[in-house]
Amino acid sequence: MDTLLLLNPIAFSIGALKVHWYGLILGTAALVGLLLVIREGKRYNIPQEVFMDMVLLGVPSAIIGARIYYVAFRWDDYKDNFWDVFKIWNGGIAIYGALIGAIICAVIFFRRKGYNFWRMADICAPGLIVGQMIGRWGNFVNQEAYGGPVEESFLRDKLHLPDFIVNQMNVEGVFHHPAFLYESMWSLVGLVLLLVLRRQKFLRAGELFMSYFIWYSIGRFFIEALRTDSLGFQAPQWVASLVNGLWSPMTAMGFEQGYLDPAYGNVRISQLLAIAIIIAAVVFIVVRRMTGKAVVRYSDPIVSSKVPLESSDDMVNTGSVAGKEDAVTPEPAKEQPKQAEEKKE
Repeated sequence: MDTLLLLNPIAFSIGALKVHWYGLILGTAALVGLLLVIREGKRYNIPQEVFMDMVLLGVPSAIIGARIYYVAFRWDDYKDNFWDVFKIWNGGIAIYGALIGAIICAVIFFRRKGYNFWRMADICAPGLIVGQMIGRWGNFVNQEAYGGPVEESFLRDKLHLPDFIVNQMNVEGVFHHPAFLYESMWSLVGLVLLLVLRRQKFLRAGELFMSYFIWYSIGRFFIEALRTDSLGFQAPQWVASLVNGLWSPMTAMGFEQGYLDPAYGNVRISQLLAIAIIIAAVVFIVVRRMTGKAVVRYSDPIVSSKVPLESSDDMVNTGSVAGKEDAVTPEPAKEQPKQAEEKKE
C-alpha cells in the first residue's frame, strides 16, 4: 500500500512561532464572510466599518462562547484542572456555542450603533454560512470532527473522493466518514439558497436569518450522529427514541451512527439543540406573519437611529425608513377667496 499523504497541520514557521493551517483557514473563512456581508451592506448604504468592527468584536465573542459551551458540558473533565479551561489550543470548542457568543455580541453592538438587529442579522446570514463552509476544512487538516469507521471503498468508489481527502480520513489505520466535508457541502447548498431567497419580494425582516438556522440545523442534526466526538446528554429514553427515529432515514441509506460514549449520555446535545432551533425558527416566522408584525420587508431601507437625518446624504430620496411610515410634508395652504377679495379692496 502506498504511503499515506497526511497533511502537516503547521503551514509555516517564523522563528519559534508556528502558524497552523487551522488558524489560516478560520481567518480566511472570516474574511470571505466579511466581504460577502460588506457587499450586501452597500445596497443599503451601510458603512463597511460597521461590519468590520462587528467582526473584530464578534470573533473573540464566538471563541469565548464556543469554549464556555464545550466546557459546560464536559465540566467533569475540567473541574479538577481549572486552568485547562483556558488552554483552548488543546482543542474543545463547539459551533453552537460560537453562534450564541456571536449573537449576544451582535445584539449589543448593533443596538449601540442604532441598527435593528433582525435587519442586520439578515445581511450577515450568508456570511455566517460561508464562514462555516470554509472553516470546516480546518477540521480536515487537524483530522478531527470526523465520523465513524467506513471502508476505504466507500470513500473512493461510492463518494468518489480524491486521494488527499481519502488519505486524510485514515486515522491510525482506520478510515472514517468525512463529516467535515458533508457539513461543508451542506453549507454550500445553503449559501446558494440564501442568496436566492434574499432577492424574493415576499421575504420579511428576520426571516433570512431564521432560514439560515433552519437549514444549518437540519444538516447538523443528521451529520452530528455520524461523528464520534459529540457532546452527550442523559435524556429520558423516549427522547433518545425520538431522536433515533428522526435519524432513521440515514440508516435506510446505509449510514450508521458514530460511537457515543455512554458516560456522557445517550443523546447528542447538538441534535437536541438542532431540533429546538428548527421549531423555534418556524414558530418565529409563523407567529410574526399571523400577528401582522412581519411588516418590514428584507428589501426595505435600513437606517441607523443614531445617524441624524440632516447629516446623512444617503437618506435623501431613499423612501421610507425601515419599520416607520414615510414622513408627510404638508403642502402650502391655498389662499382663500375671501382673503383675495380683501386684497383687491
